[in-house]
Amino acid sequence: MDFETIATIIADQFDMDIDRLSENTDIQEDLNATSMDIVELIVTIESTTDIKIPDEAVDSIRTIGDVVNYLLDHAEE
Repeated sequence: MDFETIATIIADQFDMDIDRLSENTDIQEDLNATSMDIVELIVTIESTTDIKIPDEAVDSIRTIGDVVNYLLDHAEE
């Protein structure tokens, strides 16, 4: 899983230009994501990657880079 894939998902969900996103983009702060937005994002990422992201992990994911790193760390489980 790479940044480009996750950034594309996020840009589509938040209807924004992918060029405005970076690994340091804070999902809640920079994108003004509500808790419902985050739930929808996690569901989309899980269905795209076939990697389950448990609620405990979601609480520690703040940036797009955090999402990418989590997926890379759990890709082979």
